[in-house]
Amino acid sequence: MRDRGVLVALAATVGGILAGEHAGPAPATATLFVGLLALAAAWFVDARARVAIAAVALALIGVAQTQRALDGQAHSPLTGAMARRELVTVPGVLADDPQSGRFDTDALVRVGVAGGHRTLLAVATGDDAHRLRVLEASDRVVLTGRLGPLHPDRFDGRARRRHAIARLDGAQVLALRPAVGVFRVANDLRALVLRGTAPLPPTPRALLAGFLLGDTRSVPDPVVADYRQSGLSHLLAVSGENVAFTLALFGPVLRRVRLGARTIVAIVIVLLFATMTRFEPSVLRASALAVIALTASFVGRPASGLRALALAVIALLAIDPFLLHSVAFWLSCGASAGIALLAGAIRARLRGPEWIRGPLSVSLAAQVGVTPVLLATFGKVPVVTPLANLLAAPAAEAVGVYGMLASAVGGIAPPLAPVLQQPTAVLIAWISAVAHAGAAVGLDLDRRTAWLALAGLASAACLRRFRGSPSARVTTTSARARW
Repeated sequence: MRDRGVLVALAATVGGILAGEHAGPAPATATLFVGLLALAAAWFVDARARVAIAAVALALIGVAQTQRALDGQAHSPLTGAMARRELVTVPGVLADDPQSGRFDTDALVRVGVAGGHRTLLAVATGDDAHRLRVLEASDRVVLTGRLGPLHPDRFDGRARRRHAIARLDGAQVLALRPAVGVFRVANDLRALVLRGTAPLPPTPRALLAGFLLGDTRSVPDPVVADYRQSGLSHLLAVSGENVAFTLALFGPVLRRVRLGARTIVAIVIVLLFATMTRFEPSVLRASALAVIALTASFVGRPASGLRALALAVIALLAIDPFLLHSVAFWLSCGASAGIALLAGAIRARLRGPEWIRGPLSVSLAAQVGVTPVLLATFGKVPVVTPLANLLAAPAAEAVGVYGMLASAVGGIAPPLAPVLQQPTAVLIAWISAVAHAGAAVGLDLDRRTAWLALAGLASAACLRRFRGSPSARVTTTSARARW
C-alpha cells in the first residue's frame, strides 16, 4: 500500500509538470502556496486520505514550479537587452565546467539580476575559448559579450533545460576569482583526484575521470561510441554505485562515531561528492536516494528501494521540473527501478554460482529498467549489453573503489602514483576491450521487437505472480477436484 501510494504521488507530480508546460509561463505564486499547504495538511489525516491529498498537492506544486521556471526564462530584466543584442558586462558564477567544441568553448553562467539570478550560455571563440576552457564550475567571473536569444538547435536546447535564458556570444573573461566555501573544497578535492591520474596515458586517464567523476570531456569520440554501442556508457556516468563506493572508503571512520553524527557526516560526504561531480542528473538521483536512505535509517523507518527511489524522484522533480526531459535522469531512474523490482527475482531463478548469479541478475534487471527509455529515445537496444555488463561490471566496481583510493593517494604523494595506477590501467584496459568487442557485434533489437519482448516478460511475470497467489491456488485446487 505504501509503495502504491508513493507511485501515485510520483504520477501526480509528473502530470502536474506536463500540465504546467501546457499552461505556459506564469508566476503561479498562489498555486505553489496552496500546493505546499495541502502537502503539509496531508500529514494530519489517515493513510487513504493522505495519498489523495498528497497527490493533489504534488500536482499543484508540479504545475506551479514548471510555470515559474518557464516564466523565469520568458521574463527577466535581461529580456530587452537580449532582444536588442546589446553588448553587456556581467558578473557571474560558472554553473558547470566549460564544454569545448571544435571552434569554441561554452559554459553556463549564473548572473545576478534584479529579483534573483538568471543563467546564460556564454560562448567564446579563438583565444578567449582557451581562456574559458581552463576554468571550472563555481569560479566567479566577470564576462563581457553580446546578448542574444538561444538557438533552436539541440545544443542550445540542452542549455535551455538547464534554465539558460540567453546566449552571451563572443564572451571574454575580464576578471576571475576562485570558488569559495564548500565549492572551493570540492574543486580542490576534484583537482587532487585528477592529479593522481596523471601517470596514465591520455585515453585511460580520460576514462578514469569518467568512471570516478563523470567527466568525459577528454574521452575520444571512437571510445565513447564503443561504450555506447555495447551498452556500457552508463559506466562513464556517476551513479549510486559511485556514491556507495565513496561512502565505503570512509566506512572505517564512520563506524567509529555514533549514529546521529554518522548520519550527518555521511550526508555531508554525499553532498560534497555530488558537488565534485557537478550535480549531473544521474548524480542528483543517486545523491537524493542516498540522503533519503540515510535519513530513513536514522529515524528507524527504513524504506524499500522502490519507495526511496520514488521519493527521491518526486523531490528532485518538484525542485527542478526540467529534469523530466533529461534522458540521463530517466536512464538512471530506470536502472535503479529495474534493480529494485527485478534483481532479487532474477537471481532466485538463475542457476550457477553466486558470483555469477549476483552480477548477472543486477545487469539484466538494470537492462530491463532502461530499455523503455532507450527505445523511446534511440529506437533500439544493443543485444550484447547484458553480457558486456556481466564481463565489465566487476572491473568497473574495482575501478570505483581502488581507482578512487589510488588517485587520491597519488594526488597527495605524486611519486607513488605511477605504481598505484598500474592495476587501474589493467582494469580500464579490460573494460575498454569488452566495450570494443561488444560494439563490434553490432546487433540491436529494434523498437517493435524489443517492445514485444518486454510485453512478453511483463505478461509472464504477472501470470507467475497470479499463479502464486493464495486465491489462484484455491481456484486451481477446486478445478482439479471437479475434474
